[in-house]
Amino acid sequence: MRYKINTKEELESFICQSWDLVNSWIDENQSKLPQPFTSSVDVRESKFKFAPVDQNMYPAGFNNLCNKDLLNASEIIKTSINKISPGVKTIGILPESHTKNKFYLDHLFSLKKTVEFAGFSVIFLSPDDSLFEDKIQLILESFSGHEIKIHKAYFEYDHFKFSSSEIPSPEVIILNNDQSSPFDIEWKNIKIPVIPSPFVGWYRRQKILHFKHYELVANEFCHHFEINPDLIQAKFSYTDNIDFGSKEGIETLATKVDDLLSTLPKDSSVFVKASQGTYGMGISVFRSGEEVISMNRKTRNKMDIGKNNLKFTSVLIQEGVETIVEYDKAPAEITIYLIDGKSIGGFMRANPLKSTQANLNSQGMIYRKFCISEIKQNNDHQIKEQVYTIIARLSTLAASREMKELTENL
Repeated sequence: MRYKINTKEELESFICQSWDLVNSWIDENQSKLPQPFTSSVDVRESKFKFAPVDQNMYPAGFNNLCNKDLLNASEIIKTSINKISPGVKTIGILPESHTKNKFYLDHLFSLKKTVEFAGFSVIFLSPDDSLFEDKIQLILESFSGHEIKIHKAYFEYDHFKFSSSEIPSPEVIILNNDQSSPFDIEWKNIKIPVIPSPFVGWYRRQKILHFKHYELVANEFCHHFEINPDLIQAKFSYTDNIDFGSKEGIETLATKVDDLLSTLPKDSSVFVKASQGTYGMGISVFRSGEEVISMNRKTRNKMDIGKNNLKFTSVLIQEGVETIVEYDKAPAEITIYLIDGKSIGGFMRANPLKSTQANLNSQGMIYRKFCISEIKQNNDHQIKEQVYTIIARLSTLAASREMKELTENL
């Protein structure tokens, strides 16, 4: 097929000059689907393409966004919450249980303030008994010195309740726990909205499914606008029934790695990612199938078990998109945050300890905020944030289709 847009530079120019038109196409397609209330998308930019390389529905980095972007995000939150449940006053946030991570507590504080800017009261709650021991609440201090108070919640048939009657019952719950290990809760019985859906946690979700949906979305988008689809996606394959501990399925994985590498330019690499991995866990980079066969025990252990002792048995094999983005001479990638499918801000993740083809979401990473609040059609044509935003929105459109598939017929 012949395309009107065949190069990365032509793609940048088209998106900058057709900003409203492109966003309208995404809006129209999103309007037919359930939305992840919160999401984040990691975007890599190489010499030849832009590509999403991960999508998370329970992001944990609101503290890395610009304050101006958070203020603008509060307006989207207000509209979204009122659309879901008009007249709501109190929002509950159900966080992760790794409360010793003080940077995560900074994130919770930023998320809370953003929701409060939207005009709602906010309380933190958790049904995780292991957090509280004999207490009914936790009072914690974040890295930046902010107080975080988490109330112990009890699930009773169709709602959450607290030990103290003075704590207001939430009318909507924002779930900020990715459920790598699911709560023992009958979510179907809960009468108030829980957003994002508790049925798309990592105990059910698979990166493989997401990138299958993204491939379809990218091809439809590119067909509509006559864009070469290779400009906005990384090639991938996958394999199942792997046991990194016993080495079962390793030879099949090695063959799949070589098969994908054979379609890529010389000296390319591939990322092998646990299909249910999160927080940058369960990721290794390979340049040949032989490297897969000869991986040492330390690497196999890393690929075997993830957060909350979740055992990885399926992997995504993804083209290693070599980043050309730099921050302070360190390789970097872009993360875009979204509310209700609308981009609200982002940051640059850099890692001076890694190479341009490595996993940057690992020890040594640093962040640089940038603001995207003022991106408009025909404004600042040279800034890449416009392209990153569209890639992130397309990835979240794919996540919407993924949500529909995972939540149908429950």
